Parts: sequence; structure tokens; C-alpha cells
Amino acid sequence: MGEVLDVAGLVAYSEGSVVSRTLINRDTGSVTVFSFDKGESLSEHTAPFDALVHVLDGEAEISVGGVSHRVKAGQMILMPNGVPHALKAVERFKMTLFLARAGGPRKKS
Repeated sequence: MGEVLDVAGLVAYSEGSVVSRTLINRDTGSVTVFSFDKGESLSEHTAPFDALVHVLDGEAEISVGGVSHRVKAGQMILMPNGVPHALKAVERFKMTLFLARAGGPRKKS
């Protein structure tokens, strides 16, 4: 039923790249592990999900609603749905991204 994972070990660093591995992908949300080489980034965007980033290794600069935050290994940051956000690797870093649909699962008609 359960499985113990070395989350940071699920993705390797790759020079000049962003690497990802999806662990859960459902209509109600997802869990994905990423590695970013230094200087790699995700441009500003919005999402229809609340997002929680947990930094596993390294350091990133993450902006949420135009406010920049330095987030280091062991720290988390919440990005509410619909609010523009972006990130850049200050140094190589790994993170787990948890996405959850606001309001929980939708009722079927």
C-alpha cells in the first residue's frame, strides 16, 4: 500500500536543463519533483490550482504576485491559484510541487 521514497533522488541534475518526474496526476491535483540547473527558470504564469513548493536542495528565487522570495532547502512557499508566479534557480535546486484544485474535488453531474 505505501512506498517510502527518497524524493530528492527521483530526479538528477542535468546541465542547462529542468528535469521533472510526476508522482501523482489526478483531476484534483498533482505531485511533481523537479530539478533545475543554476540559472534555469519558469516564466511568470498562473494556474487554476493552489500550489505548494517544498525546496529539497539548493535555493530558488520565487515571485508570487510580484513579490520576490528566496526559498532554500527545507523551506516551503504557497502560491494561491490565479496569482501570477515565476521562479529562477539561484543555484542548482530541487523541489516538490504539490498542486491542489481550490475547493477540493468537483461533484459529478
